[in-house]
Amino acid sequence: MAFQDILYDKRDGTATITINRPNVLNAFRAETVEEMLAAMRDAEDDDDIGVIVLAGAGDRAFCSGGDNSARQSGSAGGKGYGGRGLVGLPIEELHELIRNSRKPVIAKVQGYAIGGGNVLATVCDLTIASDKAVFGQVGPRVGSVDPGWGTAFLARHVGDKRAREIWFLCRRYTAAEAFQMGLVNKVVPADQLDAEVETWCREILALSPTAIAIAKRSFNADSENIKGIGALGLESLALYYNTDEAKEGTNAFLEKRRPAFRRKAK
Repeated sequence: MAFQDILYDKRDGTATITINRPNVLNAFRAETVEEMLAAMRDAEDDDDIGVIVLAGAGDRAFCSGGDNSARQSGSAGGKGYGGRGLVGLPIEELHELIRNSRKPVIAKVQGYAIGGGNVLATVCDLTIASDKAVFGQVGPRVGSVDPGWGTAFLARHVGDKRAREIWFLCRRYTAAEAFQMGLVNKVVPADQLDAEVETWCREILALSPTAIAIAKRSFNADSENIKGIGALGLESLALYYNTDEAKEGTNAFLEKRRPAFRRKAK
């Protein structure tokens, strides 16, 4: 398959999907998500694949979330976009595919996992990080939020108080801090990240794929109610994106200035 925004590789039982937009810290636009969906579906249908790895190109970022320039221009739907997704791109569908895959999905985080990138790492079954990785949310700084997996599911990983801190303050956290709070499974030196992820993949591939699929379904069943919470939240988010407040966040980010969210309308 020919892709523009991602790299897709399958070898030795592992499918690797790499967001290939390093010039924008691997921020995703609608085309990126559509291509990731296609690769995820292919990996899921391939019986020779037993584990899926999500990664980002370059050494600076795993993923920095949604591309705000596409959001501002109104082209979030992208060329050939079929209209799916309540917020201009089908990110909720990607989250569901990661969750519903019978195969473990590993986030390989070598740099920034910010905003929607942090949500992707949260939704993945496992997260392995370089000691140079940085995690955090940025939504309230740019007039955005993830109202489902990125909030309610995050709280299951790090606890309710810590999840609220992550969203209400928009701080950044080192890989070591992310490990301590339960957001990351393991942290290794940057030059050992590829080898460490490969080791985890080898161990998974040596086990019963059906047993793993059943275990994953069982884990998911306990948190499946978040899917409904997210669907409701996305309806609200779609309306919020049309407000002056949300647009101010995007404009300020692109203009590299401090947003004036609380400015009274004249």
